[in-house]
Amino acid sequence: MMKKLVSVMTSILMVSMLLCGCGGSKAKNGELNVFIWTEYVSESAIKAFEDEYGIKVNVSTYSSNEDMLSKLKSESEGTYDVLLPSDYAVEYLIAQDKLEKIDRQVMTNLSCISDAYLDQPYDPGNEYSVPYEGGVACIAVNTAKVDKEITGYADLFDPALAGQEVVLDDNRAVIGMTARSMGYSMNETDRAKLAEIQDKLLTLKENVKLYDSDSPKSALISGDCTVGMIWSAEVALAMDENPDIKIVYPKEGAYVFLDNWVVPKGAKNYDNAMKFINYMLSPEAAKMNIADFPYLCPNSEALAQMGDEYVSNTAKNVPADVISGGEFVKYLDPDTLAVYDEMWTKLKE
Repeated sequence: MMKKLVSVMTSILMVSMLLCGCGGSKAKNGELNVFIWTEYVSESAIKAFEDEYGIKVNVSTYSSNEDMLSKLKSESEGTYDVLLPSDYAVEYLIAQDKLEKIDRQVMTNLSCISDAYLDQPYDPGNEYSVPYEGGVACIAVNTAKVDKEITGYADLFDPALAGQEVVLDDNRAVIGMTARSMGYSMNETDRAKLAEIQDKLLTLKENVKLYDSDSPKSALISGDCTVGMIWSAEVALAMDENPDIKIVYPKEGAYVFLDNWVVPKGAKNYDNAMKFINYMLSPEAAKMNIADFPYLCPNSEALAQMGDEYVSNTAKNVPADVISGGEFVKYLDPDTLAVYDEMWTKLKE
């Protein structure tokens, strides 16, 4: 009887070990907690990393840099191991001593990144960040439903477009677009000019049907909206679904962004974070990410391997003159940011 009991218990233990092994195969070398933009990093690339390194990746998402910064502030240090902020948010995090330095010895794939995207003013020498993808906030137009010629941000304020627009749920992008339409900087700090910008911004209210940074292409594809001020890759994906949708790069000069991998201060899985970032810099991972989310690709080796469908598509591979003629958002002082927040609140109330 005792032998039978031992045999049964042994069998149960072996089955339990097998089940645990199956469920934890991707966590044999620990975990990684990443906090990234919605619809921006390919699940295929994340899975490929997990399979290669045996590291379980736990993904949380946000819709704007402001959402990310607010969440990061509310969480205890060490909650996240990897973030994906835009240029100006990197600048802020560095100034606040909120980032760990990049281990350049581990970052062997940094050589895949074009020099044009390295050593940016927000992080000279790339001590704290490495580029991921970039693009612009541009205009999408359903030419089958919109008769008006649209050439720039200023056209989005036309009352004839009332109730037709989807715009990014991002105060710096929308306020910046308004400023550019008036010939002002997206980083305006002068209070008198900001008052002018607010007056014009509020005239956009009747035109906006939807604020959406997660998947603004959906409203365009479905026909719920006919015009959008959205991310360039979202326009590209909408164009794939509906050939009547066209991209317009604003004549005033576009909002330009470059998103970057960083490691927040106190990350509990720093070594795994370095492995993850280095993997995402590889041409193989870059191609998977671009295939799903066709933004501007700083990875020159991956770009050389991309087909004509990407390289010749000006919605996916943003032209160099659009980038050079645009403007990066910068991090502003708290008092000015409070004015921007108030403007945003008034627009959406």
